[in-house]
Amino acid sequence: MAKYSKKSQEKVEEAMHEMHEGKLRSGRSNKKVTDPKQAIAIGLSEARKEGAKVPKKKDSKKDK
Repeated sequence: MAKYSKKSQEKVEEAMHEMHEGKLRSGRSNKKVTDPKQAIAIGLSEARKEGAKVPKKKDSKKDK
């Protein structure tokens, strides 16, 4: 199992909370996020940008 830092866990928790409130928006399209998996991905991405300990991204299935 991958190890996540406390900071990254907090970012994911924050993103999930925003999603449930209807305040979480994604990317340039600025559409409302309704999928929990997408909220987790956004939280991890934000944590990664801040330099938190987050495992590397896996290759997407589309590229293969």
